[in-house]
Amino acid sequence: MADTGCFLDKKGENAILHLADGSRPLQGYSFGANTSISGEVVFNTGMVGYPEALTDPSYRGQILVLTYPLIGNYGVPDDTILDDLKLPKYFESDKIHVAALVVSSYSWEHSHWTAQKSLGKWLTENNVPGVYGLDTRELTKKLRDAGSLLGRVEVGPAPQSALDEPFRNPFKRNLVAEVSTKVVNTYGVGNSPKIIAYDCGIKYNIIRYLVETHKVELTVVPFDYDLEANPSKVAWEGLFLSNGPGDPTMCPQTITSIQYALKLVPPRPIFGICLGNQLLALAAGANTYKLKYGNRGMNQPCVDLRTGRCYITPQNHGFAVDSNSLPPLWKPLFINANDLSNEGVIHTCKPFFSVQFHPEASGGPLDTAFLFDKFVGHVCKIPQPLVLQNESAYIRKSYKKVLLVGSGGLSIGQAGEFDYSGSQCIKALKEEGIEVILINPNIATIQTSQENDSQNHGADQVYSLPIRPSIVMDIIHKEKPDGIIVSMGGQTALNVGIELWKSGELQAAGVEVLGTQIPVIEATEDREIFSEKLREIGETIALSYSAKTIDDAIVSANKIGYPVLVRAAFALGGLGSGFADNDAELRELAAKAFSCSSQILIDQDLRGWKELEYEVVRDCNDNCITVCNMENFDPLGIHTGDSIVVAPSQTLSNREYFMLRSTALKVVRHLGVVGECNIQYALNPKSEKYCIIEVNARLSRSSALASKATGYPLAYVATKLSLGKDLVSIRNSVTKTTTACFEPSLDYCVLKMPRWDLKKFHRVSNKLGSSMLSVGEVMAIGRSFEEVIQKACRMVNPALDGLEGRDSRLIPCEKETPLAVQLKEATDTRVFAVQAALEDGWTVDEVHDATKIDKWFLSKLMNIAQMRKACKESGSIKKLLCSNGRERMLSLKQAGFSDRQISRYVNKPGHHGEAEIRACRKELGVTPCVKQIDTLAAEFPAQTNYLYMTYSGDSNDVESPMAIDLPQDLSRSTSAINFEKRVRAVSDVHSGKRLLDFKERGVMVLGCGAYCIGSSVEFDWCAVSAVRQLRRDNIRSIIVNYNPETVSTDYDESDRLYFEELSLERTLDIYEHEGVSGIIVSVGGQIPNNLAGPLVENGARILGTSARDIERAEDRNQFSDMLDTMGIEQPAWSVLTSVEEAATFANKVGFPVLVRPSFVLSGAAMRVASDNTELKNFLALAEDVAADKPIVVTKFILGAKEIEFDAVANKGVILNYAIGEHLENAGVHSGDATVVLPAQKLYGNTIRHVKRYASAIARSLEITGPFNIQFMAKGNEVQVIECNLRASRTFPFVSKTLKNNFISLATRAMCGLSPTPYRISLLDIDYVCVKAPMFSFTRLRGADPTLGVEMASTGEVACFGADAHEAFLQALLATNFKLPPKNGSILVSIASTSFLYEFADAACLLKKMGYNLYGTPGTSKYYNDKFNLDMKSILKPEHEEDMTTDGIVQSSLNEIRAGKIDLLINVSDGTSVKGSVTGGYIMRRAAVDFGVSLITNVKCAVFFAEALFRGHDTFSSKTIKEFYQIPTIGWQAD
Repeated sequence: MADTGCFLDKKGENAILHLADGSRPLQGYSFGANTSISGEVVFNTGMVGYPEALTDPSYRGQILVLTYPLIGNYGVPDDTILDDLKLPKYFESDKIHVAALVVSSYSWEHSHWTAQKSLGKWLTENNVPGVYGLDTRELTKKLRDAGSLLGRVEVGPAPQSALDEPFRNPFKRNLVAEVSTKVVNTYGVGNSPKIIAYDCGIKYNIIRYLVETHKVELTVVPFDYDLEANPSKVAWEGLFLSNGPGDPTMCPQTITSIQYALKLVPPRPIFGICLGNQLLALAAGANTYKLKYGNRGMNQPCVDLRTGRCYITPQNHGFAVDSNSLPPLWKPLFINANDLSNEGVIHTCKPFFSVQFHPEASGGPLDTAFLFDKFVGHVCKIPQPLVLQNESAYIRKSYKKVLLVGSGGLSIGQAGEFDYSGSQCIKALKEEGIEVILINPNIATIQTSQENDSQNHGADQVYSLPIRPSIVMDIIHKEKPDGIIVSMGGQTALNVGIELWKSGELQAAGVEVLGTQIPVIEATEDREIFSEKLREIGETIALSYSAKTIDDAIVSANKIGYPVLVRAAFALGGLGSGFADNDAELRELAAKAFSCSSQILIDQDLRGWKELEYEVVRDCNDNCITVCNMENFDPLGIHTGDSIVVAPSQTLSNREYFMLRSTALKVVRHLGVVGECNIQYALNPKSEKYCIIEVNARLSRSSALASKATGYPLAYVATKLSLGKDLVSIRNSVTKTTTACFEPSLDYCVLKMPRWDLKKFHRVSNKLGSSMLSVGEVMAIGRSFEEVIQKACRMVNPALDGLEGRDSRLIPCEKETPLAVQLKEATDTRVFAVQAALEDGWTVDEVHDATKIDKWFLSKLMNIAQMRKACKESGSIKKLLCSNGRERMLSLKQAGFSDRQISRYVNKPGHHGEAEIRACRKELGVTPCVKQIDTLAAEFPAQTNYLYMTYSGDSNDVESPMAIDLPQDLSRSTSAINFEKRVRAVSDVHSGKRLLDFKERGVMVLGCGAYCIGSSVEFDWCAVSAVRQLRRDNIRSIIVNYNPETVSTDYDESDRLYFEELSLERTLDIYEHEGVSGIIVSVGGQIPNNLAGPLVENGARILGTSARDIERAEDRNQFSDMLDTMGIEQPAWSVLTSVEEAATFANKVGFPVLVRPSFVLSGAAMRVASDNTELKNFLALAEDVAADKPIVVTKFILGAKEIEFDAVANKGVILNYAIGEHLENAGVHSGDATVVLPAQKLYGNTIRHVKRYASAIARSLEITGPFNIQFMAKGNEVQVIECNLRASRTFPFVSKTLKNNFISLATRAMCGLSPTPYRISLLDIDYVCVKAPMFSFTRLRGADPTLGVEMASTGEVACFGADAHEAFLQALLATNFKLPPKNGSILVSIASTSFLYEFADAACLLKKMGYNLYGTPGTSKYYNDKFNLDMKSILKPEHEEDMTTDGIVQSSLNEIRAGKIDLLINVSDGTSVKGSVTGGYIMRRAAVDFGVSLITNVKCAVFFAEALFRGHDTFSSKTIKEFYQIPTIGWQAD
């Protein structure tokens, strides 16, 4: 058997980089020639273009350090392929000029259609050493601080010459003489005009640009060619001075010839670039100097001093012109926007000019290529247009009040990213002194908080109202804002803005749309206009037609050819879209798409092409940059929200990267976008052919991801731009010193992975396509692809140890769905099936053929599979590390393997095994280091607190004087006594020195992780509230989270932000590095709460309620035991020991019973079983979810009312509380329930019981911090359902309703700061707030839109009202519920007699209001017989295509699909098997699919009818503050 352990050993010979400053030699490994060489060590921050950089003659004699860590991905093209000029097509000269190449991580496998060999092979063929495995970020910081250093690369034994003279200075050589041509060469013979180019190291792309693009005859002469003597008799009309290496003063012959040319009369145009800029300046009489470390990269911002415009430029030079030394008549032309160094000179009255950068790029952007136009124009004696500054730079309109339109409740396709963008927008507006009015009914968001202090500025007025055009206009008439922003609230805000603009109401009210204008937005949203706009600039979209009827759609599809993509226009997240293979499938898809849009789009199918995205920013002065480019792991055909996405792109060459970038800038400028937008492409994987998929002229999900991936705050900057500011004047928020007009350089890799919750929904296919299905996402940061994808897997699902195949337990049964089929079909589990295939021995080529996933990505997954195999075959930690132990452990950690993962591979599973691996790893000296996200790859110093951890590094970017090393006591027992001693947190912080130490050490707050059903933006609000309170109390705050959609991961919110895993391993790593006083686990939902016990077992300190007491509450068995001991009522219960015992218990207490796992969120695997068969099935499901935690079966009480009790306690004493009631009866998960606060219909005795029980539980569990108890009440009997010793999803709702932040109070309690309770009297509040759930059933094809004990909602909204009915109806409208029009049609179908009776009065009210009532046969008969309602009977469908009628009575399915029903009220009896196809299910599903309003709960239906009858469909717009100010007796909100 082959030794698989070799997969853990580093490839290549040992290699060393010595530096002349005498610092410690840097150890690495060779991937190039086995030779030694010295040179000047310099760095380049470009993320692509290594073939171009290595052949750039300007690098002669230099050891090049590439800051981007993943190098070699796309191999090296064939150097024998020549262009039309007989020059190597893909290179900048005929050889490699760098002395050596140094990188962090080398990709041994490459993938690209142009690749002919690997980078390593190319280096070896050219006898150039390559070194990988160094901390290139730390090396860059050294070069930045100390300046460029001499260095020596050693691979193998050092030759004697190296020992005699270890550091040879290349600047002692005439480097220009080494790289310059020795003969005169002419290109483009016969072209005109004729230009001489001095070759000081000319790049081939300069020759191509002048000859092929500008059609000149270019004669390239040696650097020392005597122009005055002109021995070759070259005819010339213009002079070009090229780039080149080294010190310009080493070229006196060139300078002499330039001086001759400067004196000619009439003057002949001269243009120089890079070294040519310095040579022209020296010839004119100016001076040059050596820069500290030079400017090398592709993102240097340079300002044109004639216009103020800023351009992104590629550069490679170590010397600069001293602007102060320029003689008369010479002026600076460009300056560097960051360091203000000279970037060009110009003669004020003669056609002489030069620039320090490369307008022709390669690699890099071509933004300044117009300078070649100008030069050639001068040579051709064509008058050049006068270049003037844009007058808009001086036209600054001031705004006093701006209305910001939010996105409403979270839904699939429109989630927490808009809370982040809206919060950034508010911050930017408040900095400008603008009054901010916000409309957003999502009460769980940070942006709807109105706590104003010195550090946080919220909106001045918040309207928690439905986002409808009429309501927005009501607010505009009331508030009279100057401007409105509709680009920060997703498609919801955009659609409102478009409608109000088209109706002329915004213009009539004198309200200006800030940022991108509505006609521009319409041009991007309307496919026909968009296609025409692109045609105007020679760009194309995929073959596409719009259709307004189904027949039109079929005609279009047949023009294109099947398969086709069907999409609804003006829809978010691909709503209403899918692929059709024939006319029949198209008809079905088109009918659904038309239900949410009046226009649908039929697109060419480009599945299998690469999908790429660029985030673009443009200001009113036409400065335009791309902030981030991203590549989808999956090929085109999957909605980008459902795809794994990598930033920056990994498999694009320089040509492709900048081709798409140039197109992005061209398109955005042509459209006239001001602010931020993104552009999506499809790129043929076997050519440079591409087409544009779409442009989103607003902030999007990708915008939040790009902001967090780069550290560039897109929403903040876009807001400033919408006010008329320009990019140059805005500062980089991270460095604080450089401009915002730049393109970030990343020295790390970012991976976004979606989070799905499809298993919560029966009958929902997990196939991924053009319609988005994910409910959240995570972002992992690291310095290798293996590291980030393994991190991301653990982030998405904390039960996973990393990326594994069958060990993940996520692969569907292979008997039902063979692995080959799982690879071909994109699903939410395909990445695990891919990994299983690689683990099984499939080759990368075989997996690529099945999936079309790029081979480079698959090769990285293969590395993971091979390293996993090596670990498992070792069988023990001793054998695994018997040779090269530290190197092997480091290799595993650099590839993203967790301690828990490794422990399982070496047969040491569980917490004990994980602790053993941790101890072993630390003993070997393998620990993670802390790195900064600084936007500029360490080129400039940054005091940023935006951090991540990686094993691909040697040192920390930030240190902590408080760092600690937790003892690795592996003998620890988890017995109750020892556990109790370890976990009891110190709740008091005494005054004086101890308090000061506590504040300086700080507090670590664990965030919420990925948004999912049950854990959403409300927990981010809790985490942010905690951090803000810590900062108010001058306590150092450290937050850990990995969700790019959140405000908590905005680096402005905390003293330090770790964008990291919420795993035990990583939390302990950060805890040790930061040496904090304690950890808050109770504000981020279930994930951090579950870490309490393990953290304490490892010696960490938990603030607030002890881990032991958290366990007592979370463990269903222990909690139920405790309640019994205390004499507190609860439903009959039994802990599961066997299926038989559970069945015996169920039969004893009577069905239905509730199956409840412990330590889970959102009722995961919680089910109501109505018979023994269901009980058996549900127990098996719960067992899968609960792992080793107990499962409890309880009696399910029918017809009980559920009560929410949210509170904050300190040492067991309740400080403040809120009691809310569910509108629905118990049986609907609290996250899906409609909650009324303050409670309106509870008996006084019930409230007393609730308070008494809650106080007793708080004392027993010694609660310090936030907690939530759920009660049920039937009559006067009150029973406890469960207690969560953490913040619940209702905390923002409670806090904002009562105008007091419960989490702020809880934070002070947990930190031992003796908090004072708020003055709240629930009985004296004269308004009501109702929280309503937000569902995404429209996207979940096949899901049954009914409610149960497992949560299904994706978001929530809340509205205020004078009474519960007013608040309820507004909240319902805020969920996008459409009211039936006057005289509209309502279909009623109610299963049980008790529900029919309960709804009877409501049915009469609906009839009285003039609605046309329809009922299924049983329902209509009941109401007609008993109440004479004249309800028309309508047939219930028996199957999903049942459109039958009996000649008189219509089919309900037909009526719904035909749009003849405006509202369906369907209340099932709840006894049918979940997922079974009943007539009720078919009607409910049809209502969702065809955009018909739906109510499925009888309590809600009754409340709805009552609210309508009371006239609450019309109301006045009030802010939250106006409700707070309603006069009350005995209580007034402060």
